[in-house]
Amino acid sequence: MKYSKATNYALHTMAYLIAAAPEKPVGVQQLADHQGVSPTYLSKILTKLVKAGLIESASGANGGYRLRGKKEEVSFLDVIHAIEGMTSIFECCGSGNPECRIHQVMVSAEGAMEQHLKNTKLIDLMMK
Repeated sequence: MKYSKATNYALHTMAYLIAAAPEKPVGVQQLADHQGVSPTYLSKILTKLVKAGLIESASGANGGYRLRGKKEEVSFLDVIHAIEGMTSIFECCGSGNPECRIHQVMVSAEGAMEQHLKNTKLIDLMMK
C-alpha cells in the first residue's frame, strides 16, 4: 500500500498545526519551509484540507492556516481521506462477484487498517 506524497505532506502539516496550536494563522511559506516543499504545491494540499473542514484559511497580510475544531479529534484517517478520497485501495480483477474470497479478504484488511487510522489521533504523536 502506498499513499501519495501529498498525504505525507498533509499529515506533517496537520501535526505541525496541532503541535503549534496557533491562535493566529500560520502562513503557507512557514508551513512549506518547515517541510522543504514548494509553497505552491503545499497550497494545493492545504486547499483540500480546507475543503475537508480540517483547517481554515484567513486571507490578508496576517493570513494563513489554522486548525478548525478540536485538535484532539483529528485522526490519521481524516487527513488521508481529505487527500486521497474515500475510494478503496483494492480493486478486484475478478468477475466483480461479492462472493469472491480474495475480495473479501482484501476488504476486511482494508477495514481493519482504516479502523486503526481512525482510532489513531495526530495529537497522540505529541504525547510520546
